Parts: sequence; structure tokens; C-alpha cells
Amino acid sequence: MPAALSLLLAAFCLLPAAYCLLPASPETEVHFVDITKQAGINFVHYTGAFGKKFLPETMGSGCAFIDYDNDGNPDILLVDGADFPGHKSRHTSLKLYRNNGNGTFTDVTAQAGLDVEMYGMGVAVGDYDNDGWDDIYVTGLGQARLFHNEHGHFRDVTQSAGVNNTGFGASAAWVDYDHDGKLDLFVTNYVKWSEKDDIYCSLDGTHKSYCTPESYTGDTCRLFHNLGNGHFEDVTQKSGIYDPTSKSLGVAIIDYDRDGWPDIAVSNDTQPNKLYHNNRNGTFTEQAVQAGIAFSEDGVARGGMGIDADDFDHSGYPSLAIGNFSNQMLGLYHNEGNRFFIDIAPSSSIGRASLLSLSFGLFFFDYDLDGRPDLFAANGHIEPDINRIQPRVTYAELPLMFHNEGNDRFQEVGKPLGFTRQMVARGAAYADIDNDGAPDILISTNGGPAYLFHNVGGSRNHAIRIKTVGTRSNRDGIGAQVHVRTGAGDYAQTVHSGSSYCSQSELTLTFGLGQQTEAQSVEITWPSGQHDMLKNLKADNTYTIQEGGTILATRPFKR
Repeated sequence: MPAALSLLLAAFCLLPAAYCLLPASPETEVHFVDITKQAGINFVHYTGAFGKKFLPETMGSGCAFIDYDNDGNPDILLVDGADFPGHKSRHTSLKLYRNNGNGTFTDVTAQAGLDVEMYGMGVAVGDYDNDGWDDIYVTGLGQARLFHNEHGHFRDVTQSAGVNNTGFGASAAWVDYDHDGKLDLFVTNYVKWSEKDDIYCSLDGTHKSYCTPESYTGDTCRLFHNLGNGHFEDVTQKSGIYDPTSKSLGVAIIDYDRDGWPDIAVSNDTQPNKLYHNNRNGTFTEQAVQAGIAFSEDGVARGGMGIDADDFDHSGYPSLAIGNFSNQMLGLYHNEGNRFFIDIAPSSSIGRASLLSLSFGLFFFDYDLDGRPDLFAANGHIEPDINRIQPRVTYAELPLMFHNEGNDRFQEVGKPLGFTRQMVARGAAYADIDNDGAPDILISTNGGPAYLFHNVGGSRNHAIRIKTVGTRSNRDGIGAQVHVRTGAGDYAQTVHSGSSYCSQSELTLTFGLGQQTEAQSVEITWPSGQHDMLKNLKADNTYTIQEGGTILATRPFKR
């Protein structure tokens, strides 16, 4: 593009300053621009490190999008660490940034009641009491917090609700596993670690390094059943979830056999992954080995980190992606439709491109709105000195973006899209922060800044966004299966909490439509069993749809 034309366009840009950047060139129709500074996000993750190289320092932390004030604009929540005992310096462990709706964000942590101190790790967002305001659950080291949203101000109700998790918590997810209309809570735990039980490990035989999880005893995930009236019951044992051998970091809710009931997939670090099949009676049966996701194709339990589920090939069955340790490549488990998965990453560009990466946050999303879910992975090692031992592996790593080409083929396009900065990434989430219909990306790093990337050019294609509001089902509609039909094909997604690593993307679903200008039909199957169909919905709008088929609101995209 000629420089004069670029300057002319910039002069007449009507968008906020954060977005008034060079438009996408014809060669790269979509690219992501780092707008962190312009947007007002000023956050640096704190590990609490003081030279002892404690394991928890390497793992934090997550991030989330939440519309905490119900103004229709996704706000940002960042999770921080804290000091270890004896090394005290008051440190706020959460940061909440309000989306001002003009490309900027304002730190509202204190006025929102989130000025707390804990060694935080992960976050899950969901309206557990169905009052219309999304609540926040934060996992951490030795404790967890449940914050009830009281019209934009949060109150810590952890003890009264009965959902404290005293392990080394990581990812969490809200899920109505028994279809009673109330969101239950699934929490992953990593390993049993304490300062007094810290183990000495060394890469070179001389200096202390961070230990791998193989040095520590595992711990069980936890399942809390929502009893209503703000109270939960720990049903880990009686539900069949209890397993103290797990070393869990990620959780994805997936109805993998399409029986209408949510199952739970868990990524484990150096232990077999888990797949808990929902027996529809309040119990689960672990089926990962039978389903083919427990190990790599050569029978090895890999270092599983982040995880996500999506029907990336429009087969009607959701598949799984799992981020793994360096020298292990991503896992892309294709759902064969018979309760069995096959890892197709080793034979694809995904395997080759991700071999040296250590992948934490990852998710499926359609960044260019062409109707095919793409895959993003945020990467970073845990050992700062790894390059001295393994010359091909680095501590800070590039993010990876895999464009879905169809027919189970993906192309890695991270650098052309603008992901050229190496980072020690951990959490990752997406949301449409500026209502242009195209999803943007938030990344948290370990001991470093958070990054907000604006999707420039993704909105060239059409899209439709669906926000679900349950009545008999939970208020967020978590677990609702949404099918969109256009002249070019059918697309399906499920409203879900959790996924990625310690993070939460927005609950509103985005369906890329390519050049199609309307959805011929939108079908929603709610957790209650209610089935709704709406016809001829125009593209480039966000529709808020209530259980029963009522459109509560229509919000046009800003384009």
C-alpha cells in the first residue's frame, strides 16, 4: 500500500486510537496487532520467585474475558501470583480491566472488590446462582476463591459455598453435569507440593533447576455439585472422579459421543490424560484409554497442558486438541464418531510445527470467519536455562496459529499474522472486544506482561454471534448446542466454560459465515432438552436468544 494512502486513511480513521493502525494488506488479509499499551492494559505477572526455584513459580497463570457489568462489552481478568511465606510484600493477585467500549480499558480491581491476595493460577466464569450476573472462580496454590457478582461488585463466598480447593489448583470449568439447571464446578489439581517438601533437581548436576512433575505425587481433580441457595457439595468420590494419580492442568467439557450429556476431558502432565464419560445418573466412568486419548500414538503419557474441544471438520462430533511438552508436539485427537479418537497431528503440519514448542494455552476459534475453526497455541518453556541443555529449545517461544484449510489440513501462519514476539506464554483466551464480529486474543505470560492482540481484517467475512440465556437451563446456557445452517454448510458449537490453560474465553459463540449474508436457521438444543429453531437471521449481528426461542436483543456489528 502506498505510504501516502496509508497516511490518508489514518487521518480519517474514526475508530479509537488503539485500532487506528495500518489496514490489512491484500497479501495478508488478516493480522493481529498488539494493542496492549494503547488499550491501557498494564499488567506484569508476579511469580514470587526469590532464588529457590519452587515449582509453582513456573506454572502461572491464567486470564479471562468476562462481561462483569453486563454492558455487552467483554472485560479482562488477569490472575497473578504472590509472595511465598517469609518474603512478604503486599501484592494484589487479580486485575480486572473494564472495557470502556472505545478501544480502551480501565483498571477497576479495587472498586469491583477483587483487591485480594492469593497465589492465583486459573479462572472460570459462570453464573452459578442464575441471577443474571457472571461469577468468578479462581484456583491457586493451597486455596481457591469463589467471587459472587453482586451487580458489578464481587463478594468472596468461598467458605459459605463450600468450594475451597486446598490443592495446587490449575484449570477449572463450570458445567451442569446432571441437567438440573444449576452450574456445577470441576477443578483440576496439579501435584502435591509445599515449601517444606520441595525437591532438589538439577539440569547440569551443579545448579538447582525446576523439577518436572514426575518428582512429585499426583492429586485428584474435584467435582462440586451445586445444591442451590449458594451451597455446593464435594461429590468427587461418589461421582467417580476421584483419582490421586492425576497431575491435571487442563479441562475441556465435551459431549464426545453426542448423547446430550456433558463429558469431561482432562489433560495430565506425565500421567495419562483422562476422559470421564457421563453416566447420566450423577456418576462418571473414566474412558481415556478405550477412547484413545490417554497416550501419544506410541503409548507414552505426555506432558499435557492446555486442552480444547471443537468440531473442526464439521463431522458432527467434537474433536480434542491438547498442548504438550517440548519435543512431544501437540495432540490433535480426531473424533471418529464411535467413541474413539485418532491423533492426526503426527501426520500433519500441526505435529511438525509444534514439535519443539511447550504449549500451554490453546483454543479453537475461527479468526478469519471463513466457517472453519482454526487452532491457536500459546507457548513457553518452564526452565529458563533449557537452551544450554537443548540448543533447539528456547525458554521464550513464538505463539502458533494453525489455519484450517479443510479436509483435516492445517497451515501454520503465526508469523505472517503478526505473532513475531517470543514469550513465556501460559494462559490464552479470545473474545470480540470491539464488536466488529472478529475474535481478538489475550495472552498471559509467566513473570512477564499480558498481551492483547486486536484482530485486523478478520471482519472482512460475515459472521453471526449467539449469546444464550437459559430459563429452565442454567442462565448462561452453558452446555447448549448451537447449530447454524447457511447456504454454504452447517456449523456447530457448544457454549462452554473452561478449556485452554487456566483461562476462560467469552461465552458468546461466534460463527464465521464467509460470504454468506444470513443464517438460514439457528437451532439450539438446551441442557433441559428444550429445542428451539430460529430462521433467516441476518449476518453481522449478535443475537441474545432466550430459552424458548425469544430474541431478547439484536446488536449490529461495528463495521
